[in-house]
Amino acid sequence: MVLTAPPPPSGIRPATPGRTHSVRSPLRTRIVPTAAPTVPALQAPLPSVATRAAVPGRPAYAHAGLSNREIDVLRAWLYCDSKIGVATTLHIALGTVNTHLTRIRLKYNAVGRPAPTKAALVARALQDGIVALDDL
Repeated sequence: MVLTAPPPPSGIRPATPGRTHSVRSPLRTRIVPTAAPTVPALQAPLPSVATRAAVPGRPAYAHAGLSNREIDVLRAWLYCDSKIGVATTLHIALGTVNTHLTRIRLKYNAVGRPAPTKAALVARALQDGIVALDDL
C-alpha cells in the first residue's frame, strides 16, 4: 500500500527549494557616543526660580513647583537631542528621565499651563526663566 498526498488546491504553488530556507543577517550595531554631550546650563547654574520671577517687566506665571532635579532634567533635555543623551549626561536611567518629564508635565498642567510637547516645555522654561533664549 502506497500513501500519497492529495493534489494541492488550484492557485497554490508548492514551495521551491530557494524559498524554503531564509537567510538571517546579523543586526546592525548601533554606535553609541562615548563622551556625553556638554550641557551649558548644568555647568553654569542660573539664579534661583524665585529670583528670576522677581525681575521687573517679566509677567507673573503660576509657579509649577519643580524640584531642582526636575529643573536639571528639563534643562538637559532642552539642550540634548534625545532622552538617551539626557540619561547619559546626568548618569541616570532612561526610565528616570521619562518619569521626571512626565511629572514636570503634570505639574505644569496642575497650575493651568499645559505642556504636552517639547516645544511647549521650551516655552514654559523660557517663561519661568529656567533657560534663556540665547542658550537655545
